[in-house]
Amino acid sequence: MQTILLVLVPVLIGVVGQLFLKKGMGIVGQFNFTDWQQIVPQFVRAFANPWVFAGFAFYFLSSLFWMIVLSRVELSVAYPMLSLGYAFVLLASFFLFQETVSPVRWLGVLVIMLGVVLISRS
Repeated sequence: MQTILLVLVPVLIGVVGQLFLKKGMGIVGQFNFTDWQQIVPQFVRAFANPWVFAGFAFYFLSSLFWMIVLSRVELSVAYPMLSLGYAFVLLASFFLFQETVSPVRWLGVLVIMLGVVLISRS
């Protein structure tokens, strides 16, 4: 149980980063790669968005906490637990962005959660 709690810190920080990126890219809009001259300006516009910038900052912070996890937990145990992020992102996408989540996706996340439980008991 202590391992899961330790892993949850970088996972949740990463989830927040993902949500910030999604919000920011919703403002920035879709990237268009058909005009090669617009690729760099599109990335500049994206990184100038505070939500996108915050998303990457949270990913960086998550990486720092992940280093702490790796110093204390076996990689073969810790790394699969990162998949908990899938469940949290799915829930947040459903509630915050009103995304449609099919029953098959819910089932898939349930299977992932069961896998995390099995790994944490080993």
